[in-house]
Amino acid sequence: MRTKDGRLAPTDWNTALDTVAARLLEIRASHGPDGVGVFGGGGLTNEKCYLLGKFARLALGTSQIDYNGRFCMSSAAVAGNAAFGIDRGLPFPVTDLGKADVIMLAGANVAETMPPLMRHLDRADLIVIDPRRTATAERAAMHLRPAPGTDLALALGLLHIAVTDGWCDGDYLRERTKGFDATWRRAMSWWPERVERITGVAASAQRAAVHMLASARRSYVLTGRGAEQHSKGVDTVSGFINLALALGLPGRVGSGYGCLTGQGNGQGGREHGQKADQLPGYRMINDPLAREHVANVWGVSSDSLPGAGRSAYELLDALGTPTGPKALLVFGSNPAVSAPHAGHVVDRLSCLDLLVVADFVPSETASMADVVFPVTQWAEEEGTMTNLEGRVLRRRRIVPAPDQVRSDLEVLHSLAIRLGQPADRFPTSPREVFDELRRASRGGKADYSGISYDRLDSGEALHWPCPEAAEPHPGTPRLFLDGFAHPDGRARFAEVDYRDSAEVAGEDYPLYATTGRVLAHYQSGAQTRRVAELNRAAAEPFMEVHPDTAHRAGLREGTLATVSSARGSMVARVRLVGTLRTDTVFLPFHFPGHGRANLVTSPALDPLSGMPEFKVCAVRIAPCPTPVRDSPERPAVAART
Repeated sequence: MRTKDGRLAPTDWNTALDTVAARLLEIRASHGPDGVGVFGGGGLTNEKCYLLGKFARLALGTSQIDYNGRFCMSSAAVAGNAAFGIDRGLPFPVTDLGKADVIMLAGANVAETMPPLMRHLDRADLIVIDPRRTATAERAAMHLRPAPGTDLALALGLLHIAVTDGWCDGDYLRERTKGFDATWRRAMSWWPERVERITGVAASAQRAAVHMLASARRSYVLTGRGAEQHSKGVDTVSGFINLALALGLPGRVGSGYGCLTGQGNGQGGREHGQKADQLPGYRMINDPLAREHVANVWGVSSDSLPGAGRSAYELLDALGTPTGPKALLVFGSNPAVSAPHAGHVVDRLSCLDLLVVADFVPSETASMADVVFPVTQWAEEEGTMTNLEGRVLRRRRIVPAPDQVRSDLEVLHSLAIRLGQPADRFPTSPREVFDELRRASRGGKADYSGISYDRLDSGEALHWPCPEAAEPHPGTPRLFLDGFAHPDGRARFAEVDYRDSAEVAGEDYPLYATTGRVLAHYQSGAQTRRVAELNRAAAEPFMEVHPDTAHRAGLREGTLATVSSARGSMVARVRLVGTLRTDTVFLPFHFPGHGRANLVTSPALDPLSGMPEFKVCAVRIAPCPTPVRDSPERPAVAART
């Protein structure tokens, strides 16, 4: 707990829990249930995600809950639901990719961000769409390098070529899809030469890519964060889904479309109720039938459940404002580093009356907290995770937790009791929580009701939907073989058109910055920066820039540079990369302090998914004038306390 002089000092669990509960009750009494917010994480187990959403809506009564997965997969989730009626990262087993002839990767650097997946891609010819010559692009048969923010124009151009060059599957379009004509009317004006002027990708390369993808016997289109993290991310992903549908790929064995899910439980994390607009089973919170079902499982009235709250960045942006939460509980996330416009987010966190963080490492967000709960990490706990192909995996404890460490389930249970909830409403046994999750998900899109710990422990590979039945359901490793998840069984084309990013380069900010990951670090780096070997591999923030661009800015290899946008500046070591576009600067986002790439990124949001525009913002670069010393994230905390 934070002391009166501003230090975090050890205390006992009862004192910490009593203090937090008392403050939550005070804030809720003064500002209403929405005076308290909850921010979760895509690395939490399914059981934690489920109980966190239940805790927010019952123990706190708040609608103000979201999670960091909003920053990762939300655009693909919206696009997938619209096109197919369901959102599962890969609607087929990942091993199917090992038999592919051609795979198009739109905005995915798998070799560095998901290295184990590369062994499934080694057989295929890869078409990589990325502004950078990444480690994945180095292995590709073809590399298309669009200017940052122009992926949607490229997707429209590829669809145009598929139609005009006769690659569309007419029987598939008639029998399995709806809306092609309206989509084609939008794409009709995106002839290859026009697309080349906007994206920089040669018309000949566009045609070659479509020919390679369409002529293969087994081909896939996969999208990643590079396509999603835009203020038009839903439309961009929809553009690539349109291409896959036109070629007749989804819903066929040996071909398809999929989204590469990022975090450890990125798929399960968005299925069980920690998103602002969802209830367990991937039900929507504003659906009366969904509310009734979940309320019955929870033993409450459906009228008592709150409605949809703010999406992740909107929630962070509202903290401490007259209409926003005055307290925030953070479980397994580090928004002080990972959120866009990070300097502003830190200011908002600093304005809270109460910040509580549950984590197993002292992250930058934890360092700002009034109370930090030390909780178990992956090797110390039981539970389940759901991978990118919708397969539910068992997590087993292999080492005991240190003394004085509790699980997130125990923390939620202890707080819920102090907030007046019945003790049996918030179990602490992962198995008991999962059994309740099964009941809550029954009949939903993500139906887990037929999955049990016993079945998983016996070695069964179970993919949702896996409904409860008289005979054990085998699970659904391949979706859409008999029809898509819309009532008529048909996939929907999306009528999308190109528009500029929220920011375009100009006189003051002439370059585009794009963010991403590097092999040595994971997410905000709170875990990996504690590993000496990984720090030696990537010890400090850096920026990649073309030598000609660096020369014009007066920068040399290995010197420090300042990268500035309309929101702020960050400092990084210069790396000259001759394969990078001359209009582009690349920034990894794993580092804290003055090296946070998200100090410059844009908080512009996709209107449908709430996804921030991490992948493109206008910047300028210059030599760093003086040495930089990082200061604490929350220098005024002692005075505020």
